[in-house]
Amino acid sequence: MLQQVEADTSSLVELLDRAHQVLAQHWLGDDFVIEVLLTSIIAKGHVLLVDVPGVGKTTLAKSMAQVLGLDFNRIQFTNDILPADILGGSIYSATDGKFSFAPGPIFTDFLLADEINRGPTRSQSAFLQAMEEGFVAAEGKNYPLSDLFTVIATQNPIDFDSTNPLPEAQLDRFLTSVTLGYPSDEAELHLLGGYNAQAQSEPEAILNKESVDQLREASDKVHLHEDLMRYIVDISRKTREDQRIKLGISPRGSMNLANAAKAYALVKGRQHVLAEDIQKLIPPVWDHRILPRHGRDSDSAHSHEILQDLVAQTPVPR
Repeated sequence: MLQQVEADTSSLVELLDRAHQVLAQHWLGDDFVIEVLLTSIIAKGHVLLVDVPGVGKTTLAKSMAQVLGLDFNRIQFTNDILPADILGGSIYSATDGKFSFAPGPIFTDFLLADEINRGPTRSQSAFLQAMEEGFVAAEGKNYPLSDLFTVIATQNPIDFDSTNPLPEAQLDRFLTSVTLGYPSDEAELHLLGGYNAQAQSEPEAILNKESVDQLREASDKVHLHEDLMRYIVDISRKTREDQRIKLGISPRGSMNLANAAKAYALVKGRQHVLAEDIQKLIPPVWDHRILPRHGRDSDSAHSHEILQDLVAQTPVPR
């Protein structure tokens, strides 16, 4: 029986690796970003992409949904978007004289919430509440979202005009936060040379809803040694004690890192977590969760630099 389970997991990991390869062919960027997105989906988490327009966020999100065989929707947040534009609302039927609920674009498997910080705070809150709770409440009823519901939200840098940056409590609802960055010179040359035409073609579906669900189950079974759990706790404690940090990592943040590390190990084709997995995932999982004492936009102590310093101070389990 154990051999059968291992064989099934091995088959899933092979499909996952193939999905990774196809995504890399359709999006020219840092391969680690693809790994983080796959990790987040397998760990049942949501992703926040913070970057300037035009670096391929939409292309990456659409390609990800297609390769994973998931239904896809996109919401463009604007300064006049209403909660009903996102969640849905009641529509009157002249035929029977009754109101019925019309689901909004949030009812899908894979949702791109584009430029979320351009939306009014009321619409942001309604969206993030539904994202956290997994259902939309309307007319006294709860309408459940997809079991595979995953959000990739994009946010412009905070120095852009007409933006409403998400507060710390709402940032914490995202498992990971990553920056795509500009492509390398070589990648940009590929784009100028016509690579974009290939990237715009729809990638093949490597996985499906059932296999994504099976990957999530397999991730839960990945081994995380107790010494590595203590390693996470040690670094987490340091964030609460460091004088450069106003808001440290919560126990939920520690749990999120542990779950992400297990999913990342699966993405890398392993059934066990390494200390290197934890170190590599600390920036995307924790950067947006700590608040430096001088603020996120300060030129002094930034989240990433502080976390890297704390990791360097913490003994690695042998």
